[in-house]
Amino acid sequence: MLSVELHSHSSLSYDGRDPVEYLLEQAVAVGLDALAVTDHDEIDASLEAAAIADDYGLVGIPGMEVTCAAGHVLALGVEELIPAGLSYDETLDRIHDAGGIAIVPHPFQKSRHGVAPHISRNQLAAADAIETYNSRLLTGIANQRAERFAKRRGLPMTAGSDAHIAEMVGQAVTEVGTDTRSVESILDAILDGRTSVVGSKTPWRISFQQAAGGAKRRVKHALSDLL
Repeated sequence: MLSVELHSHSSLSYDGRDPVEYLLEQAVAVGLDALAVTDHDEIDASLEAAAIADDYGLVGIPGMEVTCAAGHVLALGVEELIPAGLSYDETLDRIHDAGGIAIVPHPFQKSRHGVAPHISRNQLAAADAIETYNSRLLTGIANQRAERFAKRRGLPMTAGSDAHIAEMVGQAVTEVGTDTRSVESILDAILDGRTSVVGSKTPWRISFQQAAGGAKRRVKHALSDLL
């Protein structure tokens, strides 16, 4: 059994703060076996993390969080940029064509670009797995809805800290049923549903810190794009 962080953001994300080295150090500190850096519509930092993860004794899973027309989709196991703005269905096709798997994060959280309000339930069920525990929650109702949906449809379930600062890496992890320390084995186990979810809520002060920092960085990025 491996403990895996499948949803984290580096400073390459418009709302992330820390370089990949900090995320990897935190992953080691909390006893994780593998880490996926999933920046918003960016992949370079994730590829960097995957390349150096072995130096930290970790498996580095390349990936990204794609903003499709319906909302966010995690692309894991891909080594090429999946374009933003495509339809949900085409996004899943592109991820699979690139050799990756598609996990839908926070599907029922509309305010955080969850896809569920914008697609059919059959489309949602076409994903390879559903993130049923996202540690950045208010009441937990959206996580519960995601879990009920995944169970009804027999879909694999994952967790993610959705960390935008290094300290929150490992706040929610996916326990993956394999002892083989490789990207392929981890992704195969997820596809097979050999997962269990372990997590705790991101503290309010950290959620506020991440949100406030993200807002500042979004403004900074917007201004730099105009110059």
